Formats: sequence, structure tokens, C-alpha cells
Amino acid sequence: MTDNGTDIAVVGFAHAPHVPETFGTTNGVEMLVPCFQQLYRQLGITKSDIDFWCSGSSDYLAGRAFSFISAIDAIGAVPPINESHVEMDAAWALYEAWVKLRSGQAKTALVYGFGKSSAGTLRQGLTMQLDPYLVTPLWPDAWSIAGLQARAGLDAGRWTERDMAAVAADALAAGGRATQAESLLDAPYIADPLRAHDVAPITDGAAAIVLAIGDRARELCERPAWITGMAHRVDTPMLGARDLTVSPSTSAAAQAVTGGDTHFDVAELHAPFSHQQLILAEAIGLKNGTKVNPSGGALAANPMFAAGLERIGFAANAIMDGSANRALAHATSGPALQQNLVTVLDSEASR
Repeated sequence: MTDNGTDIAVVGFAHAPHVPETFGTTNGVEMLVPCFQQLYRQLGITKSDIDFWCSGSSDYLAGRAFSFISAIDAIGAVPPINESHVEMDAAWALYEAWVKLRSGQAKTALVYGFGKSSAGTLRQGLTMQLDPYLVTPLWPDAWSIAGLQARAGLDAGRWTERDMAAVAADALAAGGRATQAESLLDAPYIADPLRAHDVAPITDGAAAIVLAIGDRARELCERPAWITGMAHRVDTPMLGARDLTVSPSTSAAAQAVTGGDTHFDVAELHAPFSHQQLILAEAIGLKNGTKVNPSGGALAANPMFAAGLERIGFAANAIMDGSANRALAHATSGPALQQNLVTVLDSEASR
């Protein structure tokens, strides 16, 4: 779906601290309240100014039924709200909110996502998203699936271990931990050919984004990040039925929203493993000169069900603070880059 004349922009973004463990509940309330309050202050609004709310999370990850209903405690009971939810990364909740605004049913929306990965054993819990008949009973964990993907690419000559280390070094540098790629190659494997720096860390977190249309966006933000295209595609969940070294769904989504113009100042790619950033950059066709994951990406912090939304938020921030005129954001869900969403954001001048 591309623009049909309804101008919609990101006007605010906030996220909780990226930490390996929090001591709050698994419904995210303790992480979400500060995010909402930050956005209210930043934009000079109250919750009454939000026409539509949409969240992304996982009851399975939270370990409780209807955790997304409990999370609404972070919003408050009065006045009543118009609310929806997706059982996916909140980037897909933003897609739903974008469609809602485009349909004329709302002028503003607040999208949020949350996850407390530390509450369980994440690498094993993600096994439950695999084929329940043939694959899940074998209990391959997330590292093993990603390791198979990385090994396939190495054996096919699509990338090298040094290429993977270079991606990790960039992520570490973004977090203030400068290091040389060569030194990372001395680290031991944790799931051959993956080393610890190739794997996104366990992160508890939450994020929230405010969307607004037309003149309302201009009232709320001096330099809105206009969404000029958004699309998502999916590949088969059958790991043996696709080439894991490429991402056709990412290519298709990117083509749908860019029309082949892949010149961007900034690209935020949701790559929980270092080699996946290489796959995504190639699938999208990013040009030299694009700053890829200046935030550090998921390798710096990977709050489940908010990391994809954060990619959109960080890309939008680059436009709102004037450091970029055109940005791309990507989110993924499922094993080995199964489902992919691509968003293009532009400044007023670059539209």
C-alpha cells in the first residue's frame, strides 16, 4: 500500500531504557508509562488528543493471557479509548494505525510495543514459532536456526566471517564500545559460525510512536517524518523450502515502497543476527553512503515486540532532528527473516 493523498507522519518517538532485565511485571506497564509521559510532554498533548491506540506484544512471551489488555493500565481508564492489538512486533501495529488514519477514521494514533524477554529462555521460546508438526518437536533454538542461515551464506560465498564481524563492530561502536572487527574474530563460537557479538542481546524494553495526519502533524512537530510508503511481505515458514541466504519478501516490500529508488540518508534494519543485516542491505539494494543502523540496531538492543517499531522511531528521529531528509526502516518477525516490513520516511523538502 502506498500513498493515496492522505499525508501521515511520525511526530514523536520514545523508548524505555535498553536493559538486560527489569523487575516489573510482564504486561509492560512500568516501561510504558514513562514513554507515554515523555510523548505527552514533548508534543504538548494529553491522552484525550489520541484518536486511536494500537499495540504489539505477545501473550506467550509475557506468560499470561491477555497481557495486552493489562498493558492498557498504562493508558488509564478514563476517558475511554479506541484500541487494537497485534500479536507481533509493534511495527505491524503501526501499519494497522497507518491504515486507520488513511481510512479517515482518526487523525492521531499512538502505537506502542513491549516485551520482557528476561522472563523466560528467549532462544528456546522462539522455537514455538516454527512448524508445530515437523520442526518444533526437534526443539532447534533461535541461535541454531540463525547458525544454519549464517553457515549457508558462508558456504555459498555470499559473505565472510569478517563481514559479519564488521557489522557487529559498527553496532558496538554505536553503543560507545569501539573495537576492531579483526579482534572480534578471536572470540569463541557460541553456535558455529555465530559468536556472541553476532547475536542480539536479551533486552527488556518498550517503545511508542505518535502518528498524525496533515496539518495536525505540522502543529505537533516542527519537522514531521512523513510516511511516503509502507509494505510488508512474507516468505514460507518452511525453512527447507526457501533459500535462507536471501530475503525475497524484503526485496518485494522494498520494491513496493521505493519503486527502485533506494538512495537513503539513513536505514534502520531490524537484524537480530549480524549476517542478517548483510542479507537485508542486499535485498533492499541500499546504496553506498547510506548510514546503516546508526542507532546500533538490534545487535545493540533487541526488545522483543518493540525492536521493529524502534527502527521506525530511530529513522523518524533522524528526519525530525534534521540529520536526514530521507530514511528507510525495516522490521522482521519469524525465523530466519520470514516476515518483513519496509517503511520509507521523508522530510517535507524531500517529498
